[in-house]
Amino acid sequence: MVRKILIATGTVALALGATACNTVKGVGQDIESVGEAGEDAID
Repeated sequence: MVRKILIATGTVALALGATACNTVKGVGQDIESVGEAGEDAID
C-alpha cells in the first residue's frame, strides 16, 4: 500500500516537473520574441 502511494506521488511530481519546464521554456521564448520585436522597432 505504501509503495503504491509512493509510486503515485512520484509520478505526479514527475508530471508537474515536466509541465513546469515547458512553462519556463515558453516564458523564455516569449521574452526573447519581445526583445526581437523591440530591436526591429528600433531599427
